[in-house]
Amino acid sequence: MSLTVPNDLLDQARAGDVDDAAFVACVRDSLPYAWSVISGLVQQRSETGAEFADNLVPPPSEEARGQLLRCLASDSMRGALERHFGVRLAFQNCHRVAVFSPGAADALREFTSPRAQILNQKPELVDC
Repeated sequence: MSLTVPNDLLDQARAGDVDDAAFVACVRDSLPYAWSVISGLVQQRSETGAEFADNLVPPPSEEARGQLLRCLASDSMRGALERHFGVRLAFQNCHRVAVFSPGAADALREFTSPRAQILNQKPELVDC
């Protein structure tokens, strides 16, 4: 299961639209490792003023890796986090998450290119 959904949020979903802030809180509470990586990158990018910041450190466990995969593979979670933080998210391999400023179209296009994916391959990441 991707998320641990509180009953009040489940009731909200059954009744109609879900509040974005409540959904983001659910993601934060359910996937703390993914949240810490993404929020840390947002802070890093903001502090440096760079077009993007990316994570090169493999997750400490398979559970942590699973959190990143579930969070970034979900269009709804990814979109909610992008709106919440005001960034674009990108993902390579099993842990290379990147956050981009909204205006960094060229950097985002390069990061998500087939060339970048191929150059990011390492033998130790084949089974991640």
